[in-house]
Amino acid sequence: MSEDKKEEQAEKKDDLREDIKELGSVEAGNARERFFCVNIIGQIEGHTVSDGNQKSTKYDHLIPLLISLEESDEIEGILILLNTLGGDVEAGLAIAEVIASLTKPTVSVVLGGGHSIGVPLAVAARRSFIVPSATMTIHPVRTSGLVIGVYQSFDYLEKMQNRILRFIATHSHISEESLRKIMLRTDVLANDIGSVLEGQEAVDCGLIDAVGGIRDALNALREMKKEP
Repeated sequence: MSEDKKEEQAEKKDDLREDIKELGSVEAGNARERFFCVNIIGQIEGHTVSDGNQKSTKYDHLIPLLISLEESDEIEGILILLNTLGGDVEAGLAIAEVIASLTKPTVSVVLGGGHSIGVPLAVAARRSFIVPSATMTIHPVRTSGLVIGVYQSFDYLEKMQNRILRFIATHSHISEESLRKIMLRTDVLANDIGSVLEGQEAVDCGLIDAVGGIRDALNALREMKKEP
């Protein structure tokens, strides 16, 4: 092997390690196809920087990455792996809107959890899977900051909630009415309103397409690749 070839391979390995370190993402491919794996883990970080001891996904990193994948001539599909507690609502919804607007084949897999704003992120892909042991928490929009006790403040929260519900209903097989009922249940969570859905439950109500893991997701990407 020539020295130039060795140097090129070493640079690719360095780039791969850097992508994993900084973005938790990696290009996966073989002689037949090239997919890109994107991790959405921990807290969805928006305009406020998360605690340094907390795993986070930064929307200002992820959105440019998704756009570059859409424009890439080499990447044929995007696999999105989710294990998130939720986080910044507007940042999470912005990422979900970008995923939903991609023309490349996209498949999501909820591995540990797809909670709160992680729900629209999971359904934003063209096809969604959830492993049997994963869970998804659906609850009303909450805020930990200062809320001025006037009508406009509560009206804003309600409108934001409606935006999320519409997005989820539009990109899944659950109706907005059924989703709202699940969100407002009072007999499931001890300290909150809402519901925790396990893998099969998320599929049964129409939120997620199917129970499955990485193999199923990759097979779905391959099938999408064949579509005209």
